[in-house]
Amino acid sequence: MKRTVPLPDGLEVPALGQGTWHMGESARLKQQEVAALKLGIELGVTLIDTAEMYGNGGAEEIIAEAIAGQRDGLFLVSKVYPHNASLSGVPAACERSLRRLRVDCIDLYLLHWPGSHPLSETVDAFEALKAAGKIRYWGVSNFDTGEMGRVWKQPAGSHCATDQVLYHPDSRGIEFDLLAWCAAHKMPIMAYSPLGQGGRLLRSKALKTVAEHHDATPAQIAIAWSMRSGAAISIPKATTPAHVRENAGAADIVLTDADLAEIDAVHPPPRKKQGLDIL
Repeated sequence: MKRTVPLPDGLEVPALGQGTWHMGESARLKQQEVAALKLGIELGVTLIDTAEMYGNGGAEEIIAEAIAGQRDGLFLVSKVYPHNASLSGVPAACERSLRRLRVDCIDLYLLHWPGSHPLSETVDAFEALKAAGKIRYWGVSNFDTGEMGRVWKQPAGSHCATDQVLYHPDSRGIEFDLLAWCAAHKMPIMAYSPLGQGGRLLRSKALKTVAEHHDATPAQIAIAWSMRSGAAISIPKATTPAHVRENAGAADIVLTDADLAEIDAVHPPPRKKQGLDIL
């Protein structure tokens, strides 16, 4: 199933992508990581998320090898460090990412988390990159509701295309108000680490029960859960063929109301405002 999510201007982008956090950190694993990304593309998972931070640029270089000769049809996402997010720092960082990725344009460029440079400078720099054809869209990551409001107050703030945040059944704080804010502004979120960290989430009794209903795995249920609203892009990482195929298969799973109730019973939604979870 090819699931898509609309950006604020209506462009449909894949709802399931490939994450690359911790890729590009080991020469020994390089070819395995390249092969995993290639397989994901073959299986139709054509959105790839990365950042200048990942492997100190190494993940972008891994992606460059994986996408060589097949840039068309891909949607590439990268991120700028907050300390590089000044009026002059953003274009310089973007150029470095473009060189490492070996592409002329990044489809979506994000501010990795709130920093000390004025948002006005960052947004102006993003807009200049758009005008120059270096990026197609820009957005943010790890921004809570109040911070999103400050983005929106910028003259070009309504051009923000997404907020990438931690989201999985054990991290649901964004459901209290951030998800509603993004929906009201017709902006999808990007869910990073949808499988949680350390394997704890995948041992969930609820996910195992729902997985049995769908002849699936708990990991596939967690990914399907993160995409259930139709307004979220999920970006799990995989470095082995089996996990790549497992992640790709999650796009075919549509959870029922009963499935969601089963998950809610063990992993309840928030009842009050929580601090934004960040990894």
